[in-house]
Amino acid sequence: MSTAKPLAEPAAMLGPWYKELTPYHWFVFVVAALGWLFDTMDQQLFVLARDEAVADLMNLAPTDPAVAKFGGSATMWFLFGWAMGGLGFGIMGDRVGRVKTMLATILLYSIFTGLSVFARNYNEFVIYRFLTGLGVGGEFAVGVALIAEVMPDRARPYALSWLQALSAVGNCTAALIYIVLGHLQSAGHLANLTLPGGTPFTAWRIAFSIGTLPALLAIVIRRKLKEPERWAAVGEKHQKKGSYAEMFSNPVLRKNAFIGLAIGFAGVVGLWGIGFFSVQLQKSVFRKSFMAEGMSGDMLEGQIKLWSGYTSLMLNVGAFAGMILSGIVAQKLGRRSAFAIAFTLGMLSTASVFMFFDSRDDVFWLIPIMGMCLLSIFGCLAIYFPELFPTRLRSTGTSFCYNVGRFAAAVGPFTFGMLTSTVFKGEAEPMRYAGVTMCSIFLLGLAVLPFAPETKGKPLPE
Repeated sequence: MSTAKPLAEPAAMLGPWYKELTPYHWFVFVVAALGWLFDTMDQQLFVLARDEAVADLMNLAPTDPAVAKFGGSATMWFLFGWAMGGLGFGIMGDRVGRVKTMLATILLYSIFTGLSVFARNYNEFVIYRFLTGLGVGGEFAVGVALIAEVMPDRARPYALSWLQALSAVGNCTAALIYIVLGHLQSAGHLANLTLPGGTPFTAWRIAFSIGTLPALLAIVIRRKLKEPERWAAVGEKHQKKGSYAEMFSNPVLRKNAFIGLAIGFAGVVGLWGIGFFSVQLQKSVFRKSFMAEGMSGDMLEGQIKLWSGYTSLMLNVGAFAGMILSGIVAQKLGRRSAFAIAFTLGMLSTASVFMFFDSRDDVFWLIPIMGMCLLSIFGCLAIYFPELFPTRLRSTGTSFCYNVGRFAAAVGPFTFGMLTSTVFKGEAEPMRYAGVTMCSIFLLGLAVLPFAPETKGKPLPE
């Protein structure tokens, strides 16, 4: 680990951070950002289409409580795949290179998202989502390692927060896709579409078919992107790369890994086990509202899709702002202070959505506030994790922090589903009670922060 003193900022470096970037810096940033953007588009398409897919494949009514239960199980398996892929590809990123690994992850999540279109039953759908998760989980660690190692030191935290912020563009893209599908379904244009063999080409299948497009990015990556010089230099020194044994044998790295794991766990459960399940609450509110207006059939389901898309769009507008702000706060106040603010506001805003979301008007203020607060945690994660580990273990360590927690965090969606369908089943709106109960996970993140090393102003450890 480096014991270098915090970096000084001479007068020449006090201008805008992006003035330090060369054309190749910008190229690397754009490619890495697109890889993560498409990754998050796939994630968000799943969040939006999950309930419809489960109801369709299991022949359940959209309002059946079992949809929440089996939707939670599908999400759990997706996160298991995410965690396993993250660990495996994290090691691969350190051993064979950031670029080759990024290429493999993008191809993997694109192919299996496409195969989800042809799922004939719930079990097949879950298998495809698990395999998609392998690629989704691997992309983040190599993407942030690539950016962290290529960018100038002062520009690094800002570039990483922008990388994470652009994931919101992927989510917004998914929301816009769903809005268009909602319009088409409301107008009856999707009623007679079929796949070869006669399977109805319903909205959720169309959404997943669009999720295959990121595979085209692999062509650019293969032809133009080079491995970071930092990573190549490690290879020249014949240092061992991508080793969990080495990481855990070093007391400092071992401490960093477990602190990062606890912080990542709290953030992942907060988002995937609580925040993204607010979509179900919102759909319930929309359904009641539109049924009260006399809607039914394709018109009703189309309007629910449309407003689910609007909701996702507003959440990610807030998320974009939150992740940009997290970079500024982390650079001005320090990493620990940025996390403390993010966890506190994430807990309060998410609980507020579950308690108070009650009409379509709330989409335009409660939801973006939650998105800004909740996703600011992930802006901090993108900046912090690469700063905890040396180059030869950066992808491995980042993947460990971000993905091992997903094995435990994967039970978050399942727990949410069980709280909704079993524990609070007798309540008028059980999802509200389940969501508020699970917001206590943010306290774990706050409890760990006093033990976390402050990395503000320090160079990447070599």
